[in-house]
Amino acid sequence: MPRALRCLLRPCLALAWLSLLAGPAHAETPLFSAEGYRTSLYRSPTPNQLDGAQIIDTPALQQLLQQTPRPVLIDVYRRQWLQGRFIEDEPHANLPGSLWLANTGDGELGAPWQAYFARHLQQASAGRLEQPLVFYCRSDCWLSWNAVKRAAALGYKTLYWYRDGLDAWQAANLPVSPAQPEPFP
Repeated sequence: MPRALRCLLRPCLALAWLSLLAGPAHAETPLFSAEGYRTSLYRSPTPNQLDGAQIIDTPALQQLLQQTPRPVLIDVYRRQWLQGRFIEDEPHANLPGSLWLANTGDGELGAPWQAYFARHLQQASAGRLEQPLVFYCRSDCWLSWNAVKRAAALGYKTLYWYRDGLDAWQAANLPVSPAQPEPFP
């Protein structure tokens, strides 16, 4: 098959593959809420743009970390929540100095989780809506995409999405730190 034809077919094949992954169990489950948050299949290819945020790669993040004011790094990787506490099923590491707001990238957040997210952002930014915030998770992860949208809805103005997240940071052989989620509530 000619290369040009393969390039044209790639998007169609990707969509077909995603529909196979979704399978009949997910056929009736919408991917997005009425508010536009991704609600299922969080670990799947993510878009190349996000309204209200700048997408950055590892070199751009490293440059941002040298600026003043220094951006707040926010990890939104999920952690199991059971009987009023986080369950550590496996160790988690994140970029040094990150604030881990576990589960705040979910598509549907109840009022207590929304308050947890808003309170920690307010504390981390000292109430300054222009404070640079960098959200991340892992590569092909919609959780950080959702969190950026949620921060924009709260009025934060200087938002970055480190789209490939922890995976890209580790692929660049950069240091990570053992992490614990911020206490809830």
